[in-house]
Amino acid sequence: MNSTFFPEGSRPSRPMVIAGPCSAETEEQVMNSARLLADKGIKYFRAGIWKPRTKPGGFEGVGVEGLTWLKQVKQETGMQVSTEVATAKHVYECLKAGIDILWIGARTTANPFAVQEIADALQGVDIPILVKNPVSPDLDLWIGAMERIYNAGLHRIAAIHRGFSSYDKKLYRNLPQWHIPIELRRRIPDLPIICDPSHIGGKRELIAPISQQAMDLGFDGLIIESHCDPECAWSDAAQQITPDVLDYILNLLVIRSETQSTEPLSQLRHQIDECDNNLMQELAKRMRISREIGTFKKEHDMTVLQTGRYSEILDKRGEQGKQLGMDSEFIKRVWEAIHEESVRQQLELLK
Repeated sequence: MNSTFFPEGSRPSRPMVIAGPCSAETEEQVMNSARLLADKGIKYFRAGIWKPRTKPGGFEGVGVEGLTWLKQVKQETGMQVSTEVATAKHVYECLKAGIDILWIGARTTANPFAVQEIADALQGVDIPILVKNPVSPDLDLWIGAMERIYNAGLHRIAAIHRGFSSYDKKLYRNLPQWHIPIELRRRIPDLPIICDPSHIGGKRELIAPISQQAMDLGFDGLIIESHCDPECAWSDAAQQITPDVLDYILNLLVIRSETQSTEPLSQLRHQIDECDNNLMQELAKRMRISREIGTFKKEHDMTVLQTGRYSEILDKRGEQGKQLGMDSEFIKRVWEAIHEESVRQQLELLK
């Protein structure tokens, strides 16, 4: 899949910013928000027309009527306008209204049937499509949704990283799990990735630090919920910010170069390569010893899994990592993976 979301020579400087209210509520609210954002130099406006809600009874969007407000935004401000689609009917209505950019939401991305329906409705149309990650941390499902759109002939595709749902909600509304979009970038290097700090954080005070982290990771853009009066928003009020606050956040962002590499950095990377080579050698040695242990267990009719020993290793390594200035939970995750491979190799000896 080779995205041409930004035609050659037209890629904007980072970050590309898409901003606007979570929901289009009234004509006055949409136009006030749009005018304020246009005054701040925002080029891309967003507003939800159809709003999938977790539970029934909440505000589910104004529907088709709101598309006329987006057309008005486009005519008056010159901004390109975007909204979410979840069905073929949504697609037809948006195309009829001249909406510039469509995005597919997290719940829809998780449903291949729904994505295929949207892809079929877009056949023969040249329009940019943004695809949010599915609610679960499933990279293949995310890529699969984009491939369905691509196979329908649409090559102006970008990914939106909006975080992943978790039962255990602590700091974030949706866990960032940055390693997943990083792996997406590795697999599809030319695919633009846009961060959605509003949905990751769920709280307006987290938008700035999440936006900065996205820029530090080389993301191409940000999609941020901005409302003329956030406290009175009909949906997701806690994660929306005023255009003034948005402008303040954007002006404070540090945009670092993606490509510059100095000689000292090359030397440090060489040291990293040496460390990795040493780690691989030690891991190979550890696995050889694990297989010897597996042979001993087989000969003495012992079970492969020794729970007490496993717990002892995790606790000791976690504490050692902490003493060496590393996060103990990270060290435990590393040793869980190492132990899983050791167990797999010992089980192979029993076949």
